Amino acid sequence: MKNQMGYNEAVSILDKYVQTPHIKLHSRESEVIMRKVAKHFGEDEDLWGITGLLHDLDMDVINGDYNNHGTKTIELLKEEGYEIPEMFNAIIAHTEVLETSNAKRETRFDYVLSGAENLTGIISAYVAVRPGKKIEGAKQKSVVKKLKDKSFAAAVNRSFINDVTEKAGLERSQFIQMGIDAMCEISEELGM
Repeated sequence: MKNQMGYNEAVSILDKYVQTPHIKLHSRESEVIMRKVAKHFGEDEDLWGITGLLHDLDMDVINGDYNNHGTKTIELLKEEGYEIPEMFNAIIAHTEVLETSNAKRETRFDYVLSGAENLTGIISAYVAVRPGKKIEGAKQKSVVKKLKDKSFAAAVNRSFINDVTEKAGLERSQFIQMGIDAMCEISEELGM
């Protein structure tokens, strides 16, 4: 079993299991936000980024049955020959709110992954209602306003975003700005 994964390997694995375009985009968005936050904290940017990229690897495989979400991703990665406990723990931990999950977020890495993947949802929804539907020029304060409106992008887990401040030590406004900046870097790829 390999205890490290290169970026090209991660992309190949993503392409093998994920065919749905919006899941691929969400995976890339999560990756770039994770990289940005890892850099801020002096953490391993590749580990954090690849974990963001692969955290929902099982979404097409489980086909809407969330009973095995996360655990199926770990199973797929093990079948591909990997054993990366820190990555696996964060992926399992992001399923904490699912009824069938016993997972608990414990580390900064866990909290940031859960927050980052939800931040992609609020930013994407905000950009979708902006004139021109472009992320360039998006304001952190405007995203915060949308975050406060619980009916806007209702599926976004706001507590997971807020937990990044309480549990990972990053101010919410700073985290949101990092998310906007990271997604701007791949805006052409995202079609934003």
